[in-house]
Amino acid sequence: MPQLAINVDHISTIRQARGGAEPDPVHAAGICELAGAKGIVVHLREDRRHIQDRDVRLLRQTVKTRLNLEMANVKEIVAIALDLKPDMITLVPEKRKELTTEGGLDVISNEKKLRKTISKMSSAGISVSLFIDPDAEQIQASLEVGATYVELHTGRYCDAENEKERDQEFHLIEQAAELAFEKGLRVNAGHGLDYRTTTRIAAIPFIEELSIGHAVIARAAFVGLDQAVREMQDCIDRAGRI
Repeated sequence: MPQLAINVDHISTIRQARGGAEPDPVHAAGICELAGAKGIVVHLREDRRHIQDRDVRLLRQTVKTRLNLEMANVKEIVAIALDLKPDMITLVPEKRKELTTEGGLDVISNEKKLRKTISKMSSAGISVSLFIDPDAEQIQASLEVGATYVELHTGRYCDAENEKERDQEFHLIEQAAELAFEKGLRVNAGHGLDYRTTTRIAAIPFIEELSIGHAVIARAAFVGLDQAVREMQDCIDRAGRI
């Protein structure tokens, strides 16, 4: 079964709404780990709309499992990652006005810049994942620029308007996961996964980790963060019984 990594960005979203110190994403990460999460994910955006520099520095000191820093391939954030040395980074596309990441990274069009950043990260001992759509050409390009992982974008599968469309998107992810694995890439997946859509993706045998955030934080508002993480882990565990 894939491992569960929790994105705690939206704990910070709540904090930033009032500009205070609570709730603290560093505290939230500890709760997630105690509840069974095997990794913590944060996205340090250029506009600092939620996660702040202080957060990633404290998380680097306190996370006991694996810290995955999502980031755009821009000079400032690259420098921060090289200084902090998270366990891994995930390079994602980033637009100032988007509510959340809208699609996968175009590796083909950004090959030169990505190759340069991946080389720097590899020299620093930091694993690199590329957040991509489930597309064969993007998978091949990810291999060629030197990525260790790809994270397959599950957003269109989660947002499908009917079962036929969802089945089509699922099979694209399933095929992409197998292709990436066969090419020697390690495979993660995420974006938009919730308590209804996770189990089927978790049953794909080539996926090592699922990155899930918004659904867990939203559920935590009703049942608490510890219980919300445990319920999501149950969704993954059910995949083993399919």
